[in-house]
Amino acid sequence: MVNSNADALGIIFPNSYDSLVPELTSERLMASIPFASRYRMIDFILSGMANCGIDNISIVVRKNYHSLLDHLGSGRAWDLTRKNGGLNIIPPFAQKAVKIYHGRVEALASILTFLKSQKEKYVVMSDANIAVNFNFSEFINTHIKSGADVTVAYVKAEVPAKAVEENPTSDTFSYTLQIEDGRVKEIRINPKDTGVQDFSMNIYIIDRELLISQIETAYVKGYIYFERDILEPQLATLNVQAFEHTGYAARICDMKSYFDENMKLLDAKNLDALFEGNPVYTKIRDDTPTRYITGAKVNNIMAADGCIIEGDVENCILFRGVKIAKGAKVKNCVLMQDTVVEEGAQLEYVVSDKNVHITAGKELKGTDTFPVFIAKKQTV
Repeated sequence: MVNSNADALGIIFPNSYDSLVPELTSERLMASIPFASRYRMIDFILSGMANCGIDNISIVVRKNYHSLLDHLGSGRAWDLTRKNGGLNIIPPFAQKAVKIYHGRVEALASILTFLKSQKEKYVVMSDANIAVNFNFSEFINTHIKSGADVTVAYVKAEVPAKAVEENPTSDTFSYTLQIEDGRVKEIRINPKDTGVQDFSMNIYIIDRELLISQIETAYVKGYIYFERDILEPQLATLNVQAFEHTGYAARICDMKSYFDENMKLLDAKNLDALFEGNPVYTKIRDDTPTRYITGAKVNNIMAADGCIIEGDVENCILFRGVKIAKGAKVKNCVLMQDTVVEEGAQLEYVVSDKNVHITAGKELKGTDTFPVFIAKKQTV
């Protein structure tokens, strides 16, 4: 799987943007939100790094990280179980310097000793709120050839309404770029502009020694945010280049976008665009293939392994182990792992978290703009 040929180490910030989806992050973080029938959000970035040969990846967690630890394990699914490097999960208070951080500057300052002890020339940093099959090899090679100090990845897209709130917090900052001849001339924070923008993916590559010096200086000054406090004020002196990602990217910024981005994958064109190219790895759950019992009616669904379907299902994303009984009707829903829908129940525009139980005869209906959400382990 991994060819150890990338002179870079990876750092992932899994808690970024947790507050945008409070329904899904009360007991987990953004990185471990289930997505696309059998994956978690972190699988896409982590797989991309592993596929390009980055075999030294650190995940700096802040809170609610038990589900992430359970999902990642030792990193075997990504071929990151190694004597040197591999997968390194850094929880708060793991060492004296590591604390609960607010922005990337504080997070990186808490692992400076670790960064100084590494040998790789470059550091690749990313959040985990975007499901994308990102070509990190091309990203790294473009950065090296350009001679840039920093390279930032972006997509051409409209800025979600959620990203332009009146009172943004550290979890809701979004950034658009003004680019001239490939160089970033301005970084706009929570812009009010409408229409298609050069929207930052919050994926960066920077020389490790430069990053260490920048963080040491910024932390002493009380700075918190990498983009706002380090990059933006130094755009005239630092050579910050832009790298456009032209492939498919699903950004999660609220419950509606979570529902919409899942449902988009029912279109084969979008599904192929997300999974074309390098493979996406995830935790293995040994289970039987999905069973369609005689009498079941199924149209346009994405079902993971372990499902048992006896009722009517249309336009749905079904995660592992979902059970839909005879006589149940489920339409336009996202049902997470081990959800059970009993006989005669009717669901439309519903998002259920893991281990939800819908009892016989219940009727739940949301709308395409406001899907009904059922929390983890609830019985209706």
